[in-house]
Amino acid sequence: MWFTNLFTGSGVASTVLMLAISIFAGLLLGKFKIKGITLGITWVLFVGIALSAFGVSLNHDMLHIVKEFGLILFVTAVGMQVGPGFFKSFKKGGLAMNGMALVNVALGVVMTVIIAKLADQELTDMAGVYTGAITNTPGLSAAQQAVNDLGIEGASDRLAAGYAVAYPLAVVGMIVTCILLRPLCRIDLKKEPATDESTPTASAKQATPTSQRHKINLVPIFVFIALGIVLGSIPIPVGMKAPVKLGLAGGPLVVSLIGSWLGVKKGWFTTESTDSHGVWMLREVGIALFLAGVGLGAGGKFVETVQEHYMWVVYGVIITMVPPVLVGLFGRLVLKMNYYTLMGFIGGSHTDPPTLAFANTVAPEGCKLPNTGYATVYPLTMFLRIFTAQLLVLMA
Repeated sequence: MWFTNLFTGSGVASTVLMLAISIFAGLLLGKFKIKGITLGITWVLFVGIALSAFGVSLNHDMLHIVKEFGLILFVTAVGMQVGPGFFKSFKKGGLAMNGMALVNVALGVVMTVIIAKLADQELTDMAGVYTGAITNTPGLSAAQQAVNDLGIEGASDRLAAGYAVAYPLAVVGMIVTCILLRPLCRIDLKKEPATDESTPTASAKQATPTSQRHKINLVPIFVFIALGIVLGSIPIPVGMKAPVKLGLAGGPLVVSLIGSWLGVKKGWFTTESTDSHGVWMLREVGIALFLAGVGLGAGGKFVETVQEHYMWVVYGVIITMVPPVLVGLFGRLVLKMNYYTLMGFIGGSHTDPPTLAFANTVAPEGCKLPNTGYATVYPLTMFLRIFTAQLLVLMA
């Protein structure tokens, strides 16, 4: 029957249907709160994993395209929103945040090596767990390319298995880290400032007629995407067997940051146009498509893989949570970082869009601090994560 085939087939219609179900069901679940806490849009990921575990047969080539394009839309929108105030905020605290990001990456690598030694695990396998624990797909691709260049048989599949096992709980772990920092640092959200000097002021927005805020100019958005894809595809030699790249996410983010900053500075477009309702919607649609694609692409063997390598889940949680908790405590207690900025930093230092999405649900409406923290450290972190994933393989 045509109706049954719509749910069990692997065509375009079936794939789009499962994407839609994952997104609307996940968004509905995200509205429920337990003691004032919700995972928000992250539920889209888990609904997708559940559908995948039930064995729905989908077009995985199409899923891959939707997932990557969703991520591109998300990071491009984030770059446009924070771009006009990015360099000002970078001067204010960006160097410190990027220093913290560097320490966070280093701690993750060191912990991965230590776990491999103490638990008698192959470092190549742990490189896969590492990429999943830091939710970095480009890092996984780079590690797989490295093992292929080295001719290590079967290593690419095991890398993918480690990534798949660690990724879902890594998403939760990032959000739990943000939540844990509240009692640990005695943070009162009611007293936490929602703006700082690096973000556009409310009075600046009021200078633009309300009708202008609802308009979205698609031309610069797709120019940023096109140039970002080109930038992200440029190989950067680092003295290893394989070069590193900014990738499909890092390239568009960098271009949209610089492009929106330069566009506002030169008067090509206004701050309101880079932060319009349309850009906000583009961001939300992008992250929803990305999460649904990741969840549905987990595959029917996800539960089986977890059962076989359950300790990889434990190792992944350790790699996911310990570094950002330590660095987050330092940032808040020593550097006195704003909590909303700190949540964005945690997401950016793990290249994890769902954490940013969660941070934006916690922050007051119109607060850009999570986006600023995320975008400030994302480019450097992306490069470091890709590099360290390859480094772990070469150390094996």
